[in-house]
Amino acid sequence: MQTTNKKRFYTPQFSEMACVSVRRLAWALGVSMPKAIDIIVKELSSAFSSSFVCPQCKDKSKCNLCGFNQPAVVKTALVS
Repeated sequence: MQTTNKKRFYTPQFSEMACVSVRRLAWALGVSMPKAIDIIVKELSSAFSSSFVCPQCKDKSKCNLCGFNQPAVVKTALVS
């Protein structure tokens, strides 16, 4: 049997409102809750600019992974 070495990331506790809202968004999009959260996080870069977020960053080692540090991309529809 082969084991996988998946890195575990920080898992915050969500408020009941956040959990209920994400669940309903996931249903609406036809995706899992983790995928719905990924979509929400990717869309945050539209709401908050890197010029606002990056100066407050406390971990400069992961800039290449951060959605706020990504070049602007043409938005595509979330649901086809």
